[in-house]
Amino acid sequence: MSNEWQPRIVAFFCNWCTYTAADLAGVSRLKYASNTRVIRLMCSGRVDPQFILDALAKGADAVLIGGCHPFDCHYAEGNYKCLRRFQLLKRMLMDMGIEAGRLRLEWISAAEGEKVKRVINELTETVRQLGPLGIPQQFAEWDKEMEQFAAHVEAGEALKTPCAEHAPTQEPAHV
Repeated sequence: MSNEWQPRIVAFFCNWCTYTAADLAGVSRLKYASNTRVIRLMCSGRVDPQFILDALAKGADAVLIGGCHPFDCHYAEGNYKCLRRFQLLKRMLMDMGIEAGRLRLEWISAAEGEKVKRVINELTETVRQLGPLGIPQQFAEWDKEMEQFAAHVEAGEALKTPCAEHAPTQEPAHV
């Protein structure tokens, strides 16, 4: 086994189409990256943005959402609901500094096992080029910063240190 870093991808797949296509890919012995963990949902419309944020916060480097093609949703409009949430979440992640390539939405029918293989391999390669997201490590760094800040507050030093906005002018810090 290689010590080379491997991306961690979480995939939320619709039960009726994309999950069935992933099963077809497996049965057909199609080779795709094994670093994807699939979570089956009844509908892509059930993908809550919090699921994606939690996956990234807990160490995923990317998230893939798979749903039925437009007009083929078993729940009539679930994939449209997913698309609206996806667009908003993508904007929010970009505002947070997370690259757009780390979140992907694909319409994959039950008969498209080959497409599952292609999409997972493409996403894996994209994330390899982007590198690790590392949010859990960032949380650890932020926790250390907060501990240092708390120590300064306890020592009464926080009121003497100007915030970044007022540091150049040496104005008193905000209280």
